[in-house]
Amino acid sequence: MKKIILLCVGLMLMFGAKAQFPGMGGGAQKVTVTGRITALVLDSVTKQPIDYATVSLVKVKDNKAVNGGLTDDKGKITLQNVAPDEYKLIVGFIGYKTKTLVVKTTPEKLDNNVGSVFIAASANTLNEITVEGKKAMVENKIDRLVYNAEADATNAGGDATDVMRKVPMLSVDMNGNIQLRGAAVRVLINGKPSGTMASSVADALKMMPAEQIKSVEVITSPSAKYDAEGSGGIVNIITKKSNAQGVSGSVNTAVGTRQNNGAFNLTAKTGRLSMNTSLGANYAYTQNTRIFTVNNTQLNGGGSNNIEQNGFSKWDRNGFNGSLGLDYDFNAYNNISTTAKYSRFSNGGPGASDYIINGLASRNISNMDMTMNNLDWNIDYKKTSKKAGEEFSISAQLSTGRQPQTFSNSLTSALMPGAIETFTTNTGKNNEYTAQTDYTYPFSKSTTLEVGAKGIFRDFNSQFDASSRDFKYNQNVASLYSVISFNLTKKLQVKGGVRGEYTKIDFNTKTSGTVTNDYLNLFPSVIVAQTLKGSTMLKLSYNRRVQRPSQTYLNPFRNESDPFNIMQGNPQLDPELSDNLELAYSTYIKGSIINASIFYRRTGNIIENSISPIVEGNVNKTLTSYINVGSLKSFGFNLFGSYNPKPKWTLMSSVGMNSYDINSDIIDINRTYFMFNVFARSAYAFGKGWNMEFFGVATSPRRTYQGKTDAFYFYGAAFKKDILSKKGSIGLNVLNPFTRDLEIKTVNNSVNSTGKVYQNTQVFYPLRSFGVNFSYSFGKLKFVEKKKIKNDDTKQDQQQGGGQMGGVQQ
Repeated sequence: MKKIILLCVGLMLMFGAKAQFPGMGGGAQKVTVTGRITALVLDSVTKQPIDYATVSLVKVKDNKAVNGGLTDDKGKITLQNVAPDEYKLIVGFIGYKTKTLVVKTTPEKLDNNVGSVFIAASANTLNEITVEGKKAMVENKIDRLVYNAEADATNAGGDATDVMRKVPMLSVDMNGNIQLRGAAVRVLINGKPSGTMASSVADALKMMPAEQIKSVEVITSPSAKYDAEGSGGIVNIITKKSNAQGVSGSVNTAVGTRQNNGAFNLTAKTGRLSMNTSLGANYAYTQNTRIFTVNNTQLNGGGSNNIEQNGFSKWDRNGFNGSLGLDYDFNAYNNISTTAKYSRFSNGGPGASDYIINGLASRNISNMDMTMNNLDWNIDYKKTSKKAGEEFSISAQLSTGRQPQTFSNSLTSALMPGAIETFTTNTGKNNEYTAQTDYTYPFSKSTTLEVGAKGIFRDFNSQFDASSRDFKYNQNVASLYSVISFNLTKKLQVKGGVRGEYTKIDFNTKTSGTVTNDYLNLFPSVIVAQTLKGSTMLKLSYNRRVQRPSQTYLNPFRNESDPFNIMQGNPQLDPELSDNLELAYSTYIKGSIINASIFYRRTGNIIENSISPIVEGNVNKTLTSYINVGSLKSFGFNLFGSYNPKPKWTLMSSVGMNSYDINSDIIDINRTYFMFNVFARSAYAFGKGWNMEFFGVATSPRRTYQGKTDAFYFYGAAFKKDILSKKGSIGLNVLNPFTRDLEIKTVNNSVNSTGKVYQNTQVFYPLRSFGVNFSYSFGKLKFVEKKKIKNDDTKQDQQQGGGQMGGVQQ
């Protein structure tokens, strides 16, 4: 702990000295009173931001260029170090007419906010593309793929899990498990972690209304600046947020037969101070989820057991979240911001199951309740200098959460005179503290160095109903990184770096004493991008990643909501380590987008569910836990395309395939399996604000080292009408209209030193939904993403919170 603290403090002092004395190593600089010019570049027809537009600042009196740059992914640009004078602001982008404005700054008013700058498409571009006045559904950036959820009408009335199912390259099963190319991902919200994700990603996503999501970024090749977490990569959810002078915001609501959602966003800004707040809530109706299970166990020492289960659960789900943020610019070079977000989620209800145990009838009445409460608070300071692109920042974050769970069972049988009553409770408490500093220095317009340091301190306590079984787990991570970006030629870009992470772990179960462990890992990364003809790009990348197990994987609490199928975490898990290689190609041809990639990944110490037989009280049961299975080799491809057969008709599809080839000392699998997922969408704009969309998702069977989950598919449609001068809309949406349930079948076979287990589970998940939705935006919307802390280094549980029905929730 002392080494970690001293390491972080030392780096902060070093970078702080550099930021406070920018002349260090470069000679004294003359102090000049300067200001800044800001602008937002928008398409004149769609009113949507244009990223990577070129902006130049030229003096009027001598026509000399003095400043310039590219707009960010929100269309915004800030030109620093601008001396008082009269200038021409020249804005241009490929396929658009160049626009020139005259701007002026004075000693009395150093800053000039130009506001929105609208540029029009050129005549040639208009002949090739018909602009429909809405943002593209999917955008291909240099280092990521972006799915613009707010442009998809079929998302209305759903939750974040529904949104994830439509994101290219992601696959989501009916429990909410998210994978990228068959591997685990790290999920961030607005570029930083949330305590709601610490226990169960699936539960956290179900509590977020789809109406709160602006876009989803899929980052397959993160640089060394990112935490090394995520075998497959990083998924970053961007929520709706406005940042404009005055007051602006949006209201969204949806009512349906499956669930109801509501979301509200508001921003008030005056001068250098801005405040933003958001509220979201959802409620899912109680519906029956049915389950049929067959468990056959055979012990090596003799004895067998056959249990058939036919049951249901009647769970409901509700949640809400709220956030408040403040942002203040002290001057042109110093900014401070802070955000606090609170969320609460509750899930559970009664259930009943009829058992046939070796031919004898039994019945179990159950009840489960799980609640998640979490608070995230962060504060960020950023300092820039007169040298364009130079930036120093310090960030701190606190995340604290509580997760109480209760399970009760009442088991009756003809062989027993009375019921066997069981009641268990567990309260998980998670506290996480983070300190981070980053420094960026541009040697030239094409060469940039980035360095930084970070410390994460995690404390997790699991309090059982019996205090002697309490579990305490501490994990501290210290990291340093360095990244350099440069151009080998005008069209060949290189970005490479290395990240070092030192991890120290200790945990105490009170019954087995204290266990400690520490390890040091290096994570190199490199990206080489070649720009070909026009907007075509070829990219080759390599990176190393890690997956540290989070609290649900580690917590040894026994979930006995099903008395014959017990679930338990494993505190002895080792982290996964993966090496990733990717070759990607992207092009844009007359309004059509093609994005293709092939990849190879090798993961050591892969973590998977493991089922084994146990005997307790002369009763045979199954125990589901987590183990390091072995090494996994995977290769595959992703293909995404968008095409307009007619000006008002858009077709879109994505296909992903990955292999599953595991090498394990536990089991011998002498074959390679292939898994795929397909997404297709058709959208048509009739004019006068009327729009119609259809979509479908299909997945192949999913494999683990012990079994297989069958393929499934679902589909939906949406109809929307713009109203109130296109500031609002009303719509209808439908999901799986012809089938109430999705039947998901999973078969597992386990053979180990204690015996054999055959498990067949069929879950009938209620999915059919009909709904209506309404949305309204007011004010002048403009989205800005701030730099925040990004703790993306722990493997998150991507399964439901457990319970009577094997963890399936509505």
